[in-house]
Amino acid sequence: MSQLLRTKSIDELIAASEAPDKRLRKTLGPWSLTALGVGAVIGSGIFILTGTASAGETLSFHSVLHAPVLDLLRYGPGAISTVGRPGAGPAISLSFLLVAIACSFAALCYAELASMIPIAGSAYTYSYATLGEIFAWIIGWDLILEYAVSNMAVAVGFSAHLNDILDSLFGFHLPLELSRPMIAGGEFTGSWFNLPALIMLLVLTWILVRGVRESARTNNLMVVIKVLAILIFVFGAARAVEPSNWRPYMPNGFGGVLTGAAIVFFTYIGFDSVSTAAEECKRPQRDLPFGIIGTLIVCTLLYVAVAVVLTGITNYQTLANAAPVVNALKELGYDGIRRWVGVGAIIGMVSSLLVFQYGQARIWFAMSRDGLLPPLFSKVHPVHRTPHVSTWVAGLAVGIPAGIWDVGTFADLSNIGTLFAFVLVSAGVIVLRRRQPERRRSFRVPFVPWLPLFSIGCCLVLMLSLPLETWIRFMVWLALGLTIYFLFGKKHSQLADRRN
Repeated sequence: MSQLLRTKSIDELIAASEAPDKRLRKTLGPWSLTALGVGAVIGSGIFILTGTASAGETLSFHSVLHAPVLDLLRYGPGAISTVGRPGAGPAISLSFLLVAIACSFAALCYAELASMIPIAGSAYTYSYATLGEIFAWIIGWDLILEYAVSNMAVAVGFSAHLNDILDSLFGFHLPLELSRPMIAGGEFTGSWFNLPALIMLLVLTWILVRGVRESARTNNLMVVIKVLAILIFVFGAARAVEPSNWRPYMPNGFGGVLTGAAIVFFTYIGFDSVSTAAEECKRPQRDLPFGIIGTLIVCTLLYVAVAVVLTGITNYQTLANAAPVVNALKELGYDGIRRWVGVGAIIGMVSSLLVFQYGQARIWFAMSRDGLLPPLFSKVHPVHRTPHVSTWVAGLAVGIPAGIWDVGTFADLSNIGTLFAFVLVSAGVIVLRRRQPERRRSFRVPFVPWLPLFSIGCCLVLMLSLPLETWIRFMVWLALGLTIYFLFGKKHSQLADRRN
């Protein structure tokens, strides 16, 4: 047990990052970090989930496996069939504010640890310094799944949206045999391979290998275009707002607002990707908290603005469809703004792909440098000073499955993985406050331990709101990871080598 719970001191982690052959180039400032966060958090979901959460949805659970664990505990397996989720109505903007407040608890915990431990690896590294090696392995293995599955789903969505944009702008689209996954819903689609998904991921991988400065510049440009598209919608469609559409403001009461918050919560979870850039940050003690908190503020303002305008230009009950913003603009005849929304959705997906591929490669790199994965993954390019092997492996590990499977049904795996990371990061703040109260903290979470404990509680409730099937898949993935840890990681850990 002492071997499993061995920790790596913060000073050791920092010293390892300064080794000449493992050192990454420090080029990121506060605004680049904020742009990374916005690039991850603001995707095409801002134009989709806003409508769904406002109008509500009816979920049919075909079996106990599809039912949320929380409902199974409350009502029992026999009571699960079809569950209606009343929407927030025009009060969806309030739902976004509530979610931002809930996420801010975890964001503050990330900010404190990121400023203290400016090392690549995010929650993996924080767990290694606070809770022990076995927890670090579990969350590192979990983060690999989170980033990979999320980007597989986004890559498949990018390919579908690309065809739609090509058709609307130029009147043609790519052959379906080369632009859809081979397998969807467990059945063969007749497609050969989803080529656009793979090509886009390989292009982004090449950019990431070229250097973090080049990657940040590319992301900054995409974030500007994406935010511009959102602002064009907000200010362009605002002239069509009818105040009567905002009445009643809360048609389903505060319960509807909470339901809307549960639906849109997962649009915020990408802010943790900022902490994966810690080692390439010029002044991490100051800039990392700025980037994490700045991401949350900017994204909240954009989400609320879109929600206010969308529910003002049409009745919220008409928004229960796959493309609520596009369809509302089509009804108004605002085709120019609709095209900008399409461009914003495409750019949003590409930006999310770039940031999550960046974060995934840093997780592989950090685990390899600690000896828990083969040393090949921690090789640093002699010219670009990037973990090029990890980056290419991550690109292929996402691009090839995205060409074969439609992994939308696995998207909840990303959600449960992120929430689990939030739990461990919040716990890490409490542990470090007790073990090392004297260590300098450039940013401090207020009201410890109560605020981190509240963050843990919120995350656990949301985890229990996910389907039983997601929990089973999550446990299978963790079991596979633990097998690899005991066969390889535990023996090759740098801490094991030092203490044997």
